[in-house]
Amino acid sequence: MDNHLYEFEARRAGHFLVAGVDEAGRGPLAGPVVAATVILPEGIPLDGVTDSKKMSERARKEAFSLIKKWAIDISLAVVSPTEIDRINILQATRKAMKQAVLTLEPQPDYLLIDGIYPIDLPIHQRCIIKGDELSLSISAASVLAKVYRDRIMSSYHILYPRYGFSSNKGYGTPDHREAIMKHGPCCIHRFTFRGVLK
Repeated sequence: MDNHLYEFEARRAGHFLVAGVDEAGRGPLAGPVVAATVILPEGIPLDGVTDSKKMSERARKEAFSLIKKWAIDISLAVVSPTEIDRINILQATRKAMKQAVLTLEPQPDYLLIDGIYPIDLPIHQRCIIKGDELSLSISAASVLAKVYRDRIMSSYHILYPRYGFSSNKGYGTPDHREAIMKHGPCCIHRFTFRGVLK
């Protein structure tokens, strides 16, 4: 499938500032959730950019630089583990997405969003299941969010090396779960998540 199709349909309907929206970090036991939005110009050369989870770390980093270079604008928003525990991961994700969209300049007139949940903003939008595979704008946002969050987790590894955040990025790997059992959770763990609290 042409990964420009959703952007083409939006432009054909009269929307020219089309932003892709995606997040990284809904599933981990530790760390923030990060949302990214990006407005790409028409015809941007981003071959190989797809769902960030299907790209190598090196490919994601290279794509991150290209997206920043070519995009009309990008924006990232971070919601903390404390806030995730307070309002739940779904609401934290939607909050991060809304914050990211609001800080884009210029403001988009159409949003392509990965998943099934719209953003609480008066902007035309379309939710796309597996959008990070089907829409180039969402794929680009997926890469931005993933690379940025990975950098955050690598920084946390310096502060809390016993949990292996540089490699597991906060996800519930066997080694990470074992470290939680042995040392207890640290302040960036999500205390409402199964696997963190006994």
